[in-house]
Amino acid sequence: GIISLISLAVLSYERCCTMTRTAEPDTTNYRKAWTGIILSWTYSLLWTVPPLLGWSSYGPEGAGITCSVNWHSKDANNTSYIICLFIFCLVIPFAIIVYSYGKLLCAVRQVSSMPRGPGRGREQRVLLMVMVMVLCFLLCWLPYAAVALLATFGQPGLITPAASIIPAILAKSSTVYNPIIYVFMNKQVSEML
Repeated sequence: GIISLISLAVLSYERCCTMTRTAEPDTTNYRKAWTGIILSWTYSLLWTVPPLLGWSSYGPEGAGITCSVNWHSKDANNTSYIICLFIFCLVIPFAIIVYSYGKLLCAVRQVSSMPRGPGRGREQRVLLMVMVMVLCFLLCWLPYAAVALLATFGQPGLITPAASIIPAILAKSSTVYNPIIYVFMNKQVSEML
């Protein structure tokens, strides 16, 4: 789950950098792609290894089908990890996504403010694509984060195993949606199909 969140943030930042750059991108140099992959996995490992070393713990999630952080323990060790996880693995990636897509939209608006007709349509398509991607990110991860925070800070037994299944599935499926959105809302890609 964390690698998918971080990957979405890295992809949004990379997409912003690529589309706002004035020079033609070098498609033969994969250094930036490998750097992004390595940084994503390293950052994710930094946040998934601590429970193995004693900062919080892992255990069955929901109906016992999947494994996740122990959201139900109320001790300070576990609570501090969950707060840090929430900030560094949800809030910060979301802020990067909003910043990147916001910057991209500003760049598209500047280009489309020039007196040409087709620029306006492109701006609207990019705006719609960005809004759908951010909305999907929120729809996938906010229910999971809310359930996790309620399980951690709410009354014991407040979140039943059955109630946690759908948010967990939504969160774990989030990496599927961005490529689908990009393919179907990007005019160049959809014309090739």
